[in-house]
Order: sequence, then C-alpha cells, then structure tokens
Amino acid sequence: MGTNKPAKERNRKIIDAIIKKAQQVCPGSLALIGVYGSVHTGDVHTKSDLDLLILINDEAGYKLASGFILDDTEIGYDLYCTTWESLEEDAAFTHPHLGKLMDSEIVYCADDAYLERLQALRKSVSEKLAAPFTFADFRNAYQALKEAEHYYFLAMTSEELSEVRKYAGAALYYIEDSLALLNRQYFRMSVRKIYEELSGFAFTPTNIDSLIENVVSAASVSVLQDQLTQLIKKTRSTFDSKYETISFARKEPEKDSLIGTYEEMVSNWRGKMYLAAKTNNCHLAFMSLVNFDSMLSDIRQENGIPELDVMAVYDPRDLEKTARDFDRLLDEYLKEYKKTGITVKRYPDLNAFIKDYLKEE
Repeated sequence: MGTNKPAKERNRKIIDAIIKKAQQVCPGSLALIGVYGSVHTGDVHTKSDLDLLILINDEAGYKLASGFILDDTEIGYDLYCTTWESLEEDAAFTHPHLGKLMDSEIVYCADDAYLERLQALRKSVSEKLAAPFTFADFRNAYQALKEAEHYYFLAMTSEELSEVRKYAGAALYYIEDSLALLNRQYFRMSVRKIYEELSGFAFTPTNIDSLIENVVSAASVSVLQDQLTQLIKKTRSTFDSKYETISFARKEPEKDSLIGTYEEMVSNWRGKMYLAAKTNNCHLAFMSLVNFDSMLSDIRQENGIPELDVMAVYDPRDLEKTARDFDRLLDEYLKEYKKTGITVKRYPDLNAFIKDYLKEE
C-alpha cells in the first residue's frame, strides 16, 4: 500500500473502521478487503483517494458502504461494497476493468476459504488471458466497438458542442475497452496512464495517444466530429488487422452447424430479391441483402467460410442484375455447404416432400 506516511495512516484507519463496523452491525458479512488502484500501484498524487475491494457475503454487508469527504485534506472517499456475484461476472472477462478482481492487495481476510475462492476466480481469468485468441474473443471485443460506434453516430448527428462531447466521451470509453479486449488485456494502470497502456498493446492504432488527445482537446463541433471519425476509422482498421491474424485458425465448416442454412437463405431472400426486381422495390432488395449479409457474417465467424462481398452486388439502377448476382452469391455459399457433405433437400412437388417428411426415421 505504497503512499506517504500520513496517507498510509489515514488509509489504515479507514480499513480498521470497516472491519470494526462489520463486527458490530453485520458479523459474518465481510469476506475480505483489498486495496487496488493508484494507492496499490504507487501512482498516487496529493488528492488520491482509496480504492477498496470490500467483498461481502450477503445483503447485510451493504451496511459497510459509505461516501464522505475530509475537509482537512479535501479528499473524497467512496466505500463501495462488492458481491461475489459481481466478481464472478467480472471473471467472465466481458470488459477490461478487472483491476479490482485481479490486482487487489488483500489487507484483511475473515477466512482462508474466502481467499481461496478469490484465487480461483483470478486463476480462471489468468487462464483466459493465456489461452489462444479465438473468434469468441474477437466478438467480445467487437461488441465494445459496436457500442462505440453507436455513440459515434449520436455524436455525428448532434449539433450542440456539449452534446457532441458527451457522446464522443462515451464512444471513447468503449473504444478504449475494445482495444484492451482485442489484445486480451485488462487495464492495470490508472486513467492518467491510459495512453501509456494503450500504446503498449500489440494491436492498437498508430499514435493512439495523439488520436485520443485530438478528440478530447477539440474546441468545436466540426473539429471534434472530424477527429472522432479519424479515431473510429483507425480503430476499425486495427480490428481488421487483428482479424487477419486469426483467420488461419478458422475451423473447417461443420455439417451440424451449417445444415439447413442454404435452404433458409433461399426461403428468406431469393423470392424477395426477384420480387424487388419485378416491382422495382429498392428498399426490399437492399434490406434483403443486408439481412443475408448478416447471416453470412454470423456463419463465417463460427465456421470460417470465405467472406462474400454481398453489398457489392447491389445496384439500385438494375435490380434484375442484382437478383442474378444474389443467385451467384448463393451458388458460392452452396459450394461451401456441399463441402461438409450436406445434400440440399429438393423435391419435384409437395407430395414428394410430405411423403419423405412423414417417413419414419
């Protein structure tokens, strides 16, 4: 718990008070206390607060929570209680803010069993960090990027500087999260060291510190929107680069996971594409292709089929050609479909289908 002597004594008194109150008002509720954040890492300043993992066993433990400000030091404190369920959710590693779970220096433990339980959670995260990067990891990181793009859209469609800044800030938060997850890392340093930490990742935009600084220092709507666009583009490019590194690890398409998908595609969109061509309905053709592309994307991530540039076939000036090109894409997918040994179910008429459908297995 590295810090100067007065602060160290102050922090120790706070921890002792929590332990004493637990014994008085909720005996058995306090599992352990850990110190994390700047006090633990030594990255302290004169106004550093105390980040505590106050791990509780039950609802009664919330009596230990408090928030206060010391007038003599002008430092605010937030004594926040954490449940085992919350730590277990953190251990799933769907976000990179795991310092409390992984790095807390345990300064009090009511029972060795609690420490063992904590160590088990830490071990599960460590195993995730050490395991080969998978498509599931990529999707996890991509979810954060999608959140960033949601707020990017709001920032780009707002006109007031304060509104744009609010949404840009949310976008920035999720961009930083997405990059940590893309590198299968969690944030170990304080927010003040975020540039150093992001720059140390293997997959991160070049000059990430400058890209972010340009966003947070922008003084006008147009400049802020332009710089945020640059950051989003560079982040997406980084994701593309990472995707290429894991493409070799794609597993071969499996029959059980693909069976029925070709027939579903024909059922869902082929008729719509030709109807759109016949009625000159651009919206129907466009959205059918969008949905087709989404299904292919899901299948590709799970099964490693080659990417098909679906939206490249769309031509609002020639929907008949678009429909024919859609058929060509279906044929390309059918090749992958047949590689797994799947036979497309085709029948000369409905009676033939019903006869086969009702046949005993």
